[in-house]
Order: sequence, then C-alpha cells, then structure tokens
Amino acid sequence: MSTASLESIYHFLPISNSVAGQLKGAIATAGQPTAEQFEAIRAAGYQVVINLALPTSDNALPQEAALVESLGMQYVPIPVVWEEPTLADLHRFFAVMEANQDKNVFVHCAANMRVSAFVYLYRCLRQGLDEAQARQDLLRIWQPNPIWRRFIVEATSLTDS
Repeated sequence: MSTASLESIYHFLPISNSVAGQLKGAIATAGQPTAEQFEAIRAAGYQVVINLALPTSDNALPQEAALVESLGMQYVPIPVVWEEPTLADLHRFFAVMEANQDKNVFVHCAANMRVSAFVYLYRCLRQGLDEAQARQDLLRIWQPNPIWRRFIVEATSLTDS
C-alpha cells in the first residue's frame, strides 16, 4: 500500500521516514486507525503498534490487539487516561520505545493528542532532539490544553525522566 493510504489515517504524522521497512527506527503517529488501515500500516513496514488510547476511547476497535498481531506486528497497549496522564505511563512508553528503537514503530491514540505529547517528550528527553524542532510536530496536531501543558512541564522538569 502507498503512503497515501497511511495519510488517510486520522491525524497521521510521520515523525521519521521509512520506505517499506528499509529504514529501521522510523516512528509515525496518528489517531485511531480503522481495521483496513492497519493493513496499510503493516504494508508500510511498521513492526510495532503502540496504542495509548483506552479501550473505551472514541472509535476504539474491540479486537485491536488480535487484529494487529494477526498481521504480524507486535501490539503494546499503554492506556493513558486523557484527563490524568501520569509519569508512570510516560516511563512505560519510554521503555517500550527504547526496547524497539531498531524497529519501525506506529504510535496511536484516539486523535493523536496523547501520542503527540508523549512522542514530543520522548524526542526531547530521550533522543536529545532540539525542543523547538520537536515542538513543531506537537503543534501540527494540537495546542495542548492546561492538563497536558502541566504534564509536559512536570515531565520536562524531572532530571531523571
């Protein structure tokens, strides 16, 4: 499937590019994919799917884990409560990202808001990317609300993040 198929996923945003799995360590983010779009994700070379949404989030797929695994991809759920993101959630996300840094990773939630904040923090705190550059991708998706601004400040203020 083509990149155009991926671009049809709600709020799809490639963070680093990969062509049919040729580049390892690529990251893409999005809102909730449909069952058919998971096939495009696999065809584009993604090997790991991380879901930060709750099973009750908008448009959640009840059998998402089974679907993703049936397509040969690893599935990692890290349900982050929208109104209460925690540092424990973030640290678990960091651990999964670091364990799979040599793989192409597709990270999604309901609307790519939780994900854009977590990926922003990962890129700044763990990958050492310039904050202004990482912030550009965050702001392409949304302007974090007060809960998420507070969470981002809390996470960036910790020296052991």
